[in-house]
Amino acid sequence: MPASTREAVRIAVLADSDTRWKWGALTARRITTAEAEPTGFVLRGRATPTARQLAETGVSRVAPREVTGAEFLRAVRDAEARGEGYDVLVLALVGGTVRAVLQGLADLSLDRRPVIVTGYVGVVYEKLTDGLLLRHGADVVLANSRHDAERFRAVYEGVGAGADSVVEAALPFLGGAPHAPEAGRDTLVFAAQPSVPATRAERAYVLRRLVEHARLRPDREVLLKLRSKPGEHTTHLEEYPFQKLVRELDPPSNFRLVYGHMGEVLDRTDLLVTVSSTAALEALHRRIPTAILTDLGVREALGNHHFVGSGLLTSFDRLDKGDAPEPDESWLARQGVASDGSYGEAFDAARDRVAELLALPALPPISPYYTAETAPGYLPGILARHRLDVTAPEPRESGMRRVVREAARGAYRHGVQRVAPVIRRLGEL
Repeated sequence: MPASTREAVRIAVLADSDTRWKWGALTARRITTAEAEPTGFVLRGRATPTARQLAETGVSRVAPREVTGAEFLRAVRDAEARGEGYDVLVLALVGGTVRAVLQGLADLSLDRRPVIVTGYVGVVYEKLTDGLLLRHGADVVLANSRHDAERFRAVYEGVGAGADSVVEAALPFLGGAPHAPEAGRDTLVFAAQPSVPATRAERAYVLRRLVEHARLRPDREVLLKLRSKPGEHTTHLEEYPFQKLVRELDPPSNFRLVYGHMGEVLDRTDLLVTVSSTAALEALHRRIPTAILTDLGVREALGNHHFVGSGLLTSFDRLDKGDAPEPDESWLARQGVASDGSYGEAFDAARDRVAELLALPALPPISPYYTAETAPGYLPGILARHRLDVTAPEPRESGMRRVVREAARGAYRHGVQRVAPVIRRLGEL
């Protein structure tokens, strides 16, 4: 039965980190008219978020259920068997995992499969072609800006895959009141990233310059906004947490580490500084002065090359002198930040596309670009990392295996790099 004939649209979100859970849950609400909470699932693995991280996203009153890939597919299959099948699935996952789940959904051979929606949680600055082709086969691939939509279509059309699935939208978590300076308030916020920059020396440099800036400007509050607390996981590995590096310094009282919802931190921000965090787009949406650092170069590995032409590139030396960059308006117009007030219509096209698909008597088979036939030397390795056979029983974990897994996870959390391959293998079995 087409979902359009039902009273409500049933939506499920599968995510693999706290950031992607936030993106997925908010996207689910924006692309449909469903009033009910989406059913949430988070994949069990290296980046499985803690209860604190999930609560800090502020997107749902009900915590998502932690599952393996096979358990998620069983949940989809069993929901249909009960007559409660999902109408829309939002896959808030990395590209390889999206591809594996697409394969698993195709293998389920559901009488009526759900509309499958996926996309990116922020700036797409690496693995553009690879990531897009792994996501091919989804009914809707959301682009967060006009710039991304053009790039995505060019990739799909360039390999003859068809680009009908690409729909321009925006980041679903933009919002908040426009920047309003307050008398007596001067707050600089540095939005940290787990793996940018990556080396200890570069991260120590950024931290030292922030502390020095706080000493130079005792009238300014300097906040280092962190994504996670020690021991918590994020999408990207954080080998050198700022919390540990700061112990080697003696920061002044106007320098502090902060956590919490980024939107709430931005409420009191007068200058947002980062290397390439998506927080820059959130700040620009609210017209908060924003600076993208070039001290470590402008490089693809840093992601700040995305901001070439934005007018936002600057250095600590300039910030120390009181300079604040001014964004280029034409650049802003192509980046989906909707600072001109157009955000209210940003998801109209995606909502219409999903409604059209839901109204069809039947959806076409899932047809990804990558298959075992088209990429025999590449795809099997990706699929092998995910246990997605719903007919096989879940393996029972022995007591010793559980001890080894937890010990490896604990060692990794404390910075022992040599156990990373062990953790990856355990998490993939």
